[in-house]
Amino acid sequence: MLRRGSSRSACLLSAAVIAVATLSGCNSIGGFAGAAAGVASGAVTSNPAVGYAIGIGVQAATDATTKYVFRNWQKAEQDEIAAIVGQLDVGQARNWAIVHQIAYGNEHGEVRVTRLIDTPLALCKEVLLSVDSGEGAQQKRAWYTGSACRSDDVWKWAVAESAVERWGSLQ
Repeated sequence: MLRRGSSRSACLLSAAVIAVATLSGCNSIGGFAGAAAGVASGAVTSNPAVGYAIGIGVQAATDATTKYVFRNWQKAEQDEIAAIVGQLDVGQARNWAIVHQIAYGNEHGEVRVTRLIDTPLALCKEVLLSVDSGEGAQQKRAWYTGSACRSDDVWKWAVAESAVERWGSLQ
């Protein structure tokens, strides 16, 4: 049986959890979404086991979806940079930018080709890559290294061991 007071409390708690989740960053979204769903469903059904099960399911689904979206964004960013690298000769530099459908995680910077690696297996280029954050006098530039290789006629991001700090382990 649904009680009016418990439903209102669950809604208020869910709203508070969502607000905290948006302030705490993307890594916590699954946990907060799961907690909100678990509390709300547990309050509605008056069964904590149901609330717990729903909370765990929502957390797992939210975490998987978030990781999938971020992997795709990182791949799009890496593909954009690799396409530019393919057009540059050693010593040349060019600006790069990525704009996602959702206005979050849009990045820009500069890419410089530092070395050509031409082997019988592949044609690759080592690069220095900057990522600019902030605007105007507050703008900061961080530098990373990586490699792009040609596969048929398409350039793809290859090695970015030094750029793990940039993209994490989701390369």
